[in-house]
Amino acid sequence: MAHKKEELKDGCYGDEVREHILDFATDGGYEAIPEDEHEKWFTRFKFWGLFHQRSGQESYFMMRLTNASGILEPEQLRTIGEVAREYAKGPVENPEFGNGWIDLTTRQSVQLHWLELEDVPAIWEKLESVGVHSRSAGGDTMRNISGCPLHGKAEEFVEAGPLLERFEEELRKDDALANMPRKFNISASGCTVGCAQDSINDIGFEPARKEIDGETVRGFNVRIGGGLGGRQPRAATPLDVFVRPENAYEVGRGFVELYHDYGDRQNRSKNRARFFAEDWGMEQIRETLQEEYVEFDMHTAGEDFREEYTYNAGKPVEDGQHDHVGVGDQKDGRNYVGLSVPVGRLPAEDAIELADLADEYGSGEVRLTRRQNPVIVDVADEDLDALLAEPLLSEYPAEPSPFERGAMACTGTEFCSIALTETKGRMARMLRWFNANVELPDDVGKIKMHYSGCTADCGQAMTADIGLQGMRARKDGEMVEAFDIGVGGGVGEDPSFIDWVQQRVPADEAPGAIRNLLEAYAAHRSEGQTFRQWVEATAEAQLVEFCEPEETDFEAPYMADAKQSWYPFAESESAAAAAADESAAPSDD
Repeated sequence: MAHKKEELKDGCYGDEVREHILDFATDGGYEAIPEDEHEKWFTRFKFWGLFHQRSGQESYFMMRLTNASGILEPEQLRTIGEVAREYAKGPVENPEFGNGWIDLTTRQSVQLHWLELEDVPAIWEKLESVGVHSRSAGGDTMRNISGCPLHGKAEEFVEAGPLLERFEEELRKDDALANMPRKFNISASGCTVGCAQDSINDIGFEPARKEIDGETVRGFNVRIGGGLGGRQPRAATPLDVFVRPENAYEVGRGFVELYHDYGDRQNRSKNRARFFAEDWGMEQIRETLQEEYVEFDMHTAGEDFREEYTYNAGKPVEDGQHDHVGVGDQKDGRNYVGLSVPVGRLPAEDAIELADLADEYGSGEVRLTRRQNPVIVDVADEDLDALLAEPLLSEYPAEPSPFERGAMACTGTEFCSIALTETKGRMARMLRWFNANVELPDDVGKIKMHYSGCTADCGQAMTADIGLQGMRARKDGEMVEAFDIGVGGGVGEDPSFIDWVQQRVPADEAPGAIRNLLEAYAAHRSEGQTFRQWVEATAEAQLVEFCEPEETDFEAPYMADAKQSWYPFAESESAAAAAADESAAPSDD
């Protein structure tokens, strides 16, 4: 029997949902949706990037935008900022971030909150006038396609831009493939840094070379079945397939169609592509692709460049690029300048000013990274110092602290119905506290600290130096927000996921635990040893002992229940409180 979600999608999904959204918007907005049909329509709305915010925020929506591989062309960021300034306003201000802002995501796109349904037609009209849309940005479909944000600008072993463009224009826009068994993530990169993180995507194309008929051919190796969430992460498995650039699209489309046709539509906790790949195995998938979906003879895998991967790979800074923050060289002799936006939240006015700076000092184009940061591209040498001296870059620096540089956070209980803890505001406060209270060795340029509000792991805690996942715990007889703390994650040549060293640490004791751990790292590391390398070399019992929870002068807001902290939420029991005795709320999207 098909899962209930399949029944809710049945009869209307994909492109046709848009007309229903427009009809509801013009017929009275939220109130026009029959109350007994909320679940059905909210499930369908997600395909167009429109998510109803959680219980207590009735009539308000989040809109996720989509822009393949993080490219925002001139005027697009400015327009997004203008939409946020006009429409993305909550009933009260967030105490940490104010009102009217955008969230940069871990898939190189943007989210807008506090939108009302009756405003969606005007919002779409304004965004689409500059080429920004929200189609296929959510729900059971192909999500925003990720790639190296600097493709076409920085050096690449094989050009990935044409492949990314075909995936965006031909594959994601094919309405016949709109209704997938679950969300589906695609990545493609031609650089040898590893920044598209192919190991945590449903299908990833990585640069490779292979000797064919006596000629060294540049192309891509294919990996499938990567992903995070539910405390069941999987690193993508080599499919043992090498494709020339001109054949890569057919293989990507083939696997999407295969999963669309054969993927499990019954058990949503086990129907992501990573479980499908595990169940079928690489041999059966490869044979089925060849027999049913791919018309050319596929080659076995070529030689990859994974040993060169440095992006969030736990290697020393001098080994190469581990993010896209800072000043870097473009292949045309100009520069890119990556800024640090801690936890990815950018006020509308700052987004507009950033677009102005991109126009003044670059080509107007802005690229978004998988670490919730923006990159200004095409900056001439003679303009570089002036750009770096701009006041906005003191707020979002190109040379941030190690903690700010490595920080990411998901949406959390502020808007997410399955999160167990507040994330963005708390992480922002923790970063300031770490800057003031933790001293790292001079050669430690980053600590990758990722915070997810629950085990769905949208904040990618499983791939961090220090990963935090929201939980609940009892303290002094009261149920409070808490973290599980894990260490030693990262991608790169050999992806690893964090090992848990403390569980259900009350939120006011977690910064002290992390400080104790980092002080032990500073005291016991070998010269030049990165945090991930130190974790790998240290016994688990020692790490547990080092990461001792401790109350400090850190002021931990929202301890009792972030869902009631500042916005006028409903009075009903929150999901976090209801799940207090469970390991986590169930993951869904």
